[in-house]
Amino acid sequence: MKVTTFTLRNFIFKAINLLLCLTLFLLDTQPVSADVYVKAFLEGADFSGRSLKGYQFNESDLRNTSFVNADAQGVSFFAANMKESNLTGANLSYSTLDNARLDKANLTNAVIEGSFAYGTSFNNVIIDGADFTDVDLRPPIRQKLCQLAKGQNPVTGRFTRETLECD
Repeated sequence: MKVTTFTLRNFIFKAINLLLCLTLFLLDTQPVSADVYVKAFLEGADFSGRSLKGYQFNESDLRNTSFVNADAQGVSFFAANMKESNLTGANLSYSTLDNARLDKANLTNAVIEGSFAYGTSFNNVIIDGADFTDVDLRPPIRQKLCQLAKGQNPVTGRFTRETLECD
């Protein structure tokens, strides 16, 4: 059994990101500014190719939303419903995906490195070429994703199976 080692920097980043997400969750408001959404209805929106750094989508409805080739580094998707969303080629590095629903989402060639996704739902996802390096996942979810894992990420050059630490 492999043990994932996390650097102190990643641990601190994840802890701060989680605290920020919980704070925004407690605010319980609609858009606070142009880039902070809490419980917003954004089904079918198109964020393709955009820089979303600093955005928050906590508890938002993002079903069928397109994030193709979006730069979403450090973005919080805490408890967002992202069912059937297209995240092909998206950079989700160091994002908060905890409690998000990514069922039937397309994560082809996405970079999810260092993201917090412990309580995330990944049912019937496409992860060809996705990079899950240092992603915090529950062991049963990691095993389920290993059954789907194939391909190599064109940006990082890493193989999906290796980033998931599959046997």
